[in-house]
Amino acid sequence: MTTGLRKGLTSYGDAGFSLFLRKAFIKAMGYSDDALDRPIIGITNTFSDYNPCHGNVPDLIESVKRGVMLAGGLPMVFPTISIGESFAHPTSMFLRNLMAMDTEEMINAQPMDSVVLIGGCDKTLPAQVMAAASADLPAVVLQTGPMVVGNHKGEVLGACTDCRRMWAQHRAGNIDLVEIETISGRLCPSVGTCSVMGTASTMACIVEALGLALPMSAAAPATLADRRRIAEASGKRAAEIAVAGTPKPSDLITAASIRNAMVVLQAIGGSTNGLIHLIAIAGRAGVSFDLDAFDQLGRDIPVLLNLKPSGAHYMEHLHHAGGLPALMRELTAFLDLDAPNISGGTLGDAIAAAESVPDQDVIRSFTSPLKPEGAMAILHGNLAPLGAVIKHSAASPHLMRHTGRAVVFDSIEDLTKRIDDPGLDVAPDDILVLRNAGPKGAPGMPEAGYLPIPMKLARQGVKDMVRISDARMSGTAFGTVVLHIAPEAAVGGPLAIVQNGDRILLDVDTRRLELLLDHSELQQRLAALKQSSPRRGIPQRGYSKLFEDCVLQADQGCDFDFLLRDGAPVTPKKDK
Repeated sequence: MTTGLRKGLTSYGDAGFSLFLRKAFIKAMGYSDDALDRPIIGITNTFSDYNPCHGNVPDLIESVKRGVMLAGGLPMVFPTISIGESFAHPTSMFLRNLMAMDTEEMINAQPMDSVVLIGGCDKTLPAQVMAAASADLPAVVLQTGPMVVGNHKGEVLGACTDCRRMWAQHRAGNIDLVEIETISGRLCPSVGTCSVMGTASTMACIVEALGLALPMSAAAPATLADRRRIAEASGKRAAEIAVAGTPKPSDLITAASIRNAMVVLQAIGGSTNGLIHLIAIAGRAGVSFDLDAFDQLGRDIPVLLNLKPSGAHYMEHLHHAGGLPALMRELTAFLDLDAPNISGGTLGDAIAAAESVPDQDVIRSFTSPLKPEGAMAILHGNLAPLGAVIKHSAASPHLMRHTGRAVVFDSIEDLTKRIDDPGLDVAPDDILVLRNAGPKGAPGMPEAGYLPIPMKLARQGVKDMVRISDARMSGTAFGTVVLHIAPEAAVGGPLAIVQNGDRILLDVDTRRLELLLDHSELQQRLAALKQSSPRRGIPQRGYSKLFEDCVLQADQGCDFDFLLRDGAPVTPKKDK
């Protein structure tokens, strides 16, 4: 097996010259022959001044390098794309597949025997794991970790659930401009990812549950010494698997580990984005993903993690309560404990070593769950032939069965223009509908599904309404929000035919999302839609065109069709 500097030689027609030239140039960096003869461990550098979620990456890189060298390897740092959620236009999801491609190609293009993937912000971790699954080089994932909590007037704050709550109070006129500016400086008191169970925290837990990251790596705060010790241990382990050549991502991302991740996703009250990313990861590994099985797990497994937005606490509290292994100890009846872990042991080993912390209220038991069912439910019906999702653990119980009048917004721009119009014909029992905000329609499926409560209703004290769309929403958000409607409106999905005043039924218990029209009217509208003018503004060049031409729908993880392992379908299609 070719290793070290001999891997993937640049093609000059003379392998000996290729190696000679490679060594000659790298020696310009001051490396000795002893160093260059050692196993090479690549380390991704995703630091960016635009990405505070990755603000601790330079420190983590130094810790990883120390671990690599302590184990006798040669660390080699290389840059990849960095995606910061609040700085990515039009949306970070638009760039996830680009980052996955970049990371995969850089792993394949450069000589390394294993790789440490350092990431944290929402779309970074899934992009890196998708890349790792495709490259299939021994890999360790290192999460950047959550930020610590903030404080305002004696109240604990955490990004970004409290961002949204405070902003809603500002929109309602209860917090003035001066105070909201003060709050903006207190919500994010350190570098790191959001301190609640948003998408970044969800993905940190998922990669640990998949066995791709070391036990206890998901929740340690970004600024704690624990995080740097985890980084050092990750580097050491990466050097060990570089020598052994195993385990590879294909050994770890299996049907069993994907199901384990499903279980954890439901039990932690995870982000709906986590579902899309897990489907995409499964697709890269050639593992089928059954949305109906995921939904059934949600009926069988309650939410056990008492973290915002479903509960009360923050990620640092999960770390101090024993981390994800302690949470998974409550789930052993549902987990495949023999699933291997990058540490060299099994999931069962990690759980057996979990700390028991008395008198904590972060991790609940089955006999005292936070919510009686899991985080999410998968909905079907004539509005969502390929499915939709609702995070009912963070929704209003009284809206779980609701029939209301549709108030339709044709685009994000239309929503922005009209949502706060005093003349908007809207009432608290109506259902807000946003379309053309899906993978192709937006493009990039932005986190616009958390439609704001119309200002005139917010000022009347309305805090939640049923909202449905083909968009996504942040995992930090709270509300009765139906998302990921597939197929999206832009490709002819039924969401495109909804009209103002139509009646819509949401019934979470029966998993129904229905446009209450008789069948003939529904078919007439769909037929007219097919005859309408083609969508305007379709991109004609660059990455935007690649995205438009190749992105899959939400039920298949929004990956590019040509990147699935062996072209395998992600989700078994069932008649509904």
